[in-house]
Amino acid sequence: QVQLIGYGGGLVQAGGSLRLSCATSGRAFSSSVMGWFRQGPGKEREFVAAINWSGVNTYYADSVKGRFTISRDNAKNTFYLQMNSLKPEDTAVYYCAVNLTPYSRLVTTTPREYDYWGQGTQVTVSS
Repeated sequence: QVQLIGYGGGLVQAGGSLRLSCATSGRAFSSSVMGWFRQGPGKEREFVAAINWSGVNTYYADSVKGRFTISRDNAKNTFYLQMNSLKPEDTAVYYCAVNLTPYSRLVTTTPREYDYWGQGTQVTVSS
């Protein structure tokens, strides 16, 4: 059984920063692809960022590239999303997720390819 707990969301003014964390338990975190997704009001869930098992390969949605950074600490079974220069359009519930394909060099941006999901953490950016 794999569990993910995402946290770190909150209310921040435009231009501010937040760091989301996702703590994991269970098997195979250190060999898995980890991703962040978000779902804004009235919108579908969309890809934000992903990182492969070693941390060497990362991939970002165009809308967050240059502002957000995904990272992981395999020793702590935790991965992160540092969000800078936040905009009101970043307002959403953010979800962390794991793809259990072991030791993949690549990352995936497709929600259905992720095996387990965290419960979501709300990020609200005021203008």
